[in-house]
Amino acid sequence: MEVVESAGQMQEIARDIKRRGLSIGLAPTMGYLHQGHLSLVQRARSECDQVVMSIFVNPLQFGPQEDFTAYPRDPERDLALAREEGVDFVFAPTGATMYPEGFSTHVEVGGVLTEKMCARLRPGHFRGVTTVVMKLFQIARPDRAYFGQKDAQQALVIRKMATDLNLPVEIVTCPIVREADGLALSSRNAYLSPSEREAALALPRSLDAGRELILQGERRAERVQSAILEALTNPAIRVDYVDACDGQTLADMAEIQGPVLLAAAVWVGSTRLIDNIYLEVRP
Repeated sequence: MEVVESAGQMQEIARDIKRRGLSIGLAPTMGYLHQGHLSLVQRARSECDQVVMSIFVNPLQFGPQEDFTAYPRDPERDLALAREEGVDFVFAPTGATMYPEGFSTHVEVGGVLTEKMCARLRPGHFRGVTTVVMKLFQIARPDRAYFGQKDAQQALVIRKMATDLNLPVEIVTCPIVREADGLALSSRNAYLSPSEREAALALPRSLDAGRELILQGERRAERVQSAILEALTNPAIRVDYVDACDGQTLADMAEIQGPVLLAAAVWVGSTRLIDNIYLEVRP
């Protein structure tokens, strides 16, 4: 495994791989790796000739009151895990490499995808995501790029960017990886105290309650959202949002049908957690 910090060097490596007729799979991460990240590598390893993992805590996607400086980091452990999973190249640039002095270009997806859910209370977040992902695509030149379903809105935004800009990359969304008790794996879980960790279980359970209601035949989105909210009644939890919407466009729906995303974001203490369930609902 080779660790690359220079964008130019990574581009040259990618060009050489392509000259040899080999495919590249990219797993973008912000480090502090867990099994969710490693599942992206495993999928890439099964579908591509060479696997590139990026490790970069992207400052553009953090708001002024968010946790950029406190975001958990453990580069030595990250590299050890990447090596164990068979990553070929780790692209680990500095902030100055990605955003040199004078940097002033951004990529932004408009419309419903970046107006609701996480976008509503995190202005500029998805502009930061799409800007850094576009740069990673230009640097690593992947044939396929792998993202986790836990960040469902992010994956849809990136897919829209790739489609609208005719980018020659396939966006692959991989299933959520969960702890044995159902909590979705997240680097931010490290912030939780033992009591907060227990309280956080209300998040996946609330979404399960919404799914169960749909499976029982409920088709009113408002009723499903109410059921999810009711399951989040916990003094340790503050609800950010709950939504039952179109699973491809995030458009509001009165009647649940077709691809559906049940999504929620909550604060547990000072930690913000997101989770979702995707399902296909027949009329």
